[in-house]
Amino acid sequence: MDRNIRTMDDVLRLLDGLFAPDADRWTPDAATWWDGFYADRSRSVPFFVAKPDENLVSYLDRGLIAPGRALDLGCGPGRNALHLASLGFAVDAVDLSPAAIAWAEDRAREAGGAAAGIRFHRGDAFALADTELGGPYDLIYDSGCFHHLPPHRRVSYLGLLERALAPGGHFALTCFTAGAMGSELPDADFYRQSRLHGGLAYPPDSLRWIFSDLTEVELRPMRGEPPESPCFGEPFLTTALFRRDPGR
Repeated sequence: MDRNIRTMDDVLRLLDGLFAPDADRWTPDAATWWDGFYADRSRSVPFFVAKPDENLVSYLDRGLIAPGRALDLGCGPGRNALHLASLGFAVDAVDLSPAAIAWAEDRAREAGGAAAGIRFHRGDAFALADTELGGPYDLIYDSGCFHHLPPHRRVSYLGLLERALAPGGHFALTCFTAGAMGSELPDADFYRQSRLHGGLAYPPDSLRWIFSDLTEVELRPMRGEPPESPCFGEPFLTTALFRRDPGR
């Protein structure tokens, strides 16, 4: 007879395990699936391009965020981390997938200069937050990680923001837009089906509620960018920028 639930971490691991048979989910052991996803670098995947997100470029161009220490969550092949480093940010970039990190490191070597100073981390950002990731950060950036988390891991995500985001710092997010991309099932149904159906869709009001401890700076659809654009942009994504109260 197993009686192995004692802490909140035990509960979170138990709930993670409900999704273990499913490929399109996040758990600490999901790296194998993502390695397969990143194995063919020539695949026609929108975010495989070596371009930063249009909203990130816009925040910087308008002076909404300024260079400092940055954490890129779910960095993938490193396109946003490289852009931040090129503008003077000290960047920690983390991803579950060794294949993604290897690709990002290759891009950083090819870029040279400031990109060579990016610190890449392979692993679970929630587990690394108290060890390898050296916050506090002036910017925490997430392009496509949050919408792959099962609902219970929002608790871990908010805890990471609480620990790692500097007072006065910014949190920026791109995620699937309700009505355009991602599953719109109620949270409880994901546990009944043990699947995330490729990722969760979020309407703006849900994002405002989830991140209500932060101050909204901007929340809008991502602009679609043509192939010749220097930026990445897909209209099925929502972009959001929040700021932490300087007094916290």
